[in-house]
Amino acid sequence: MLTRHAVAWLDHREAKVFFFDRDEAESVRLATALTHRQTHNKAGTMEGKRAQEDQSFYHDVVGALQPAREWLIVGPGSAKDELVKHIRSHHPQLKDRIVGIEPADHPTEAQIVAHARKFFRAADRMLP
Repeated sequence: MLTRHAVAWLDHREAKVFFFDRDEAESVRLATALTHRQTHNKAGTMEGKRAQEDQSFYHDVVGALQPAREWLIVGPGSAKDELVKHIRSHHPQLKDRIVGIEPADHPTEAQIVAHARKFFRAADRMLP
């Protein structure tokens, strides 16, 4: 589905990408190959190193988002911010497609699409 808008919900284990218009929505699911362990100490791990980011997972998410011209990125935790950092460093030509980054716990697929439609309605009204 070629659309103007897409929303990506992701955490460190999976991503759900939705392409939508006013009436329809289509989704793509992606999963990371790396196992993610929640760490609670300040440095990230007991050795003082942060858990490795799955760059191939972020490449796959960017590839899935490609058909849309405007992207909303949502999700719990830091994965959404890591994706944005990945886009800015590995795909700088696409960074202008990101129109919003928002926290979102674990909504249903219908709630993700409904939120994105509301977001883009407001964003589109602000365009010249």
